[in-house]
Amino acid sequence: MATTTTVPSPARRRDARPAGHLLDVPHHDGSELFAPQEVPALGDVVPVRLRVPAGTPERGVWVRTVRDAEPHIVPARLDREEGGERWYVAEVPVHNPVTSYRWLLDEPGGYRWLTGRGAFDRDVTDAGDFRLTVHPGAPAWVSDAVVYQIFPDRFARSGTERALPDWAVPAAWDEEPVGRGPVTPVQLYGGDLLGVEQRLDHLQRLGVDTVYLTPVFPSRSNHRYDASTFGHVDPLLGGDEALASLSRALHGRGMRLVGDLTTNHTGDAHEWFRRACADPGAPEREFYYWDDSERGYAAWLDVPSLPKLSYRSRELARRLVDGPDSVIARWLAEPYALDGWRIDVANMTGRFGGDDFAHAVARAVRATMAAANPDAVLVSEHFHDAGGDLTGAGWHANMNYGAFTKPVWTWLVDPATTLDFLGIPTTIPRRTGPSAVATMREFDSTVPWRVTRSQWNMLGSHDTPRLRTVVGSRELVEVAAGLLFTYPGTPALFAGDEGGLTGWNGENARVPMPWDAIEGRDPGRGPRWDAATFDVYRRLIALRRSSRALREGGLRWAVVEDDAVAYLRETADERVLVLAARAPWRGATLPGRLASGAENLYGGADLRVDADGLHLPGDGPGVQVWRLA
Repeated sequence: MATTTTVPSPARRRDARPAGHLLDVPHHDGSELFAPQEVPALGDVVPVRLRVPAGTPERGVWVRTVRDAEPHIVPARLDREEGGERWYVAEVPVHNPVTSYRWLLDEPGGYRWLTGRGAFDRDVTDAGDFRLTVHPGAPAWVSDAVVYQIFPDRFARSGTERALPDWAVPAAWDEEPVGRGPVTPVQLYGGDLLGVEQRLDHLQRLGVDTVYLTPVFPSRSNHRYDASTFGHVDPLLGGDEALASLSRALHGRGMRLVGDLTTNHTGDAHEWFRRACADPGAPEREFYYWDDSERGYAAWLDVPSLPKLSYRSRELARRLVDGPDSVIARWLAEPYALDGWRIDVANMTGRFGGDDFAHAVARAVRATMAAANPDAVLVSEHFHDAGGDLTGAGWHANMNYGAFTKPVWTWLVDPATTLDFLGIPTTIPRRTGPSAVATMREFDSTVPWRVTRSQWNMLGSHDTPRLRTVVGSRELVEVAAGLLFTYPGTPALFAGDEGGLTGWNGENARVPMPWDAIEGRDPGRGPRWDAATFDVYRRLIALRRSSRALREGGLRWAVVEDDAVAYLRETADERVLVLAARAPWRGATLPGRLASGAENLYGGADLRVDADGLHLPGDGPGVQVWRLA
């Protein structure tokens, strides 16, 4: 494990007492130890279980469900006692498509509620209640997947010569991207899909198995979110055949390919918008919102080049999202055979003023995909609170900025950072472990467990600063990556993060992959490649693949300190303990009932286990992972 020059504060240095733990709190989550993993149907009765540690003075246990918006309490019975813990079981009727429930513990002096946010000796809102949903979750392969996001213009050139369009400003491959200004969206580096195909060995060395491509449709920008058509692939990327070839190559290696679609808007050069402007009687006229502004139409965030789509139009829905002839279905079919879609600004799709078709659009996309390819995944983009859109009926999962990216950043950010905080007009704040974990628990609690275990957890994307720039050191990159590959959900990384690439905002972070450095031909120009960081990512991906608990297990927080957090990932056959520290801390002792021994899977530190319990070391920064026996 890497060493650090971080020094504890004087107050912390004087405090030699071991930290406390959180394992004396009753626990429930939606994993296999506590609830059946089969999808229930309306009318089913589902047994749910509660783990109560020794020393809890409960006099009775109930489950409170909400049936047709009215609370209903059912009793729990003691099922068994083992290892100093009591297990209760209660039967929850699935009366509504999404059935919420919480645990009630009657104790001397009052009662406590247990929700997804923790245990409370006061009344709390229903927002954090556990949820059962009748809607199937993401395809099974998503639990095992590691997603690799590629921004096509910046990943790799194939060497194919192509004429540049009139809007493009050509850039040398080792030139730094312009992070802000008129050149930013038109700076073109010339990466293409054949270039991606030629570098698939790199992806397999790393251990990823799913490629997510940002848009590939023709446009007038390097990001291609302003599509001029959804009917073919941009010739600058190699055209339709290049996408089909990449798909064949990936599938031939046992890998998958996910595309990116804007259902919220098109570009102002889109064939539909051009027809709508040219002919007020054209059917495409109803695809957009028209107004009395100088521009004449509504645009996404008032960006003139991105006219907003209106789902009042059934014809728009038929062409874009609904049915076998839609854009959604076309690219899932051979020869392209996409394995899913990521939907850009999904939170805004179908929403404008008094209109709210967002859930209807999500359900239509989901139904279209299920008919075209039942094994395809549907992921939304939503930067803040996505809970209301993630009941399970539409999007399978979300790009998990709110519940993962942002809280991890606030815990690990360089204290001297000057970076903006993802749309908030402040720099990224540095917060404690309790603050970060409370945020993660609060956001996780708003969605069913079936969604939580499929969320795309990220440490950055093409829309954010680079992780290495956020945290400032290789050591803290390793801590962040340790969380990424051990936390519930699907890890997703932006191409280049595995080599420590840097960037101060989303556009500046879209730096070309430095293949000369990666492949040992570095001429000494451009961004440097950190081989040690690549090895960290490679080993952590291999660790995740070696452990069912890390892919499918529940989540129990064990320690939450200012500078360290620890949690258990558990299945019926495996228990894994993860410790992440951003600095040296005072250590902690966990109950001896957890294990009689421990095998270090990552980090190299021994976990001392004796009659007093499991003694977590106070080293840091770093990540340690143990399999408990």
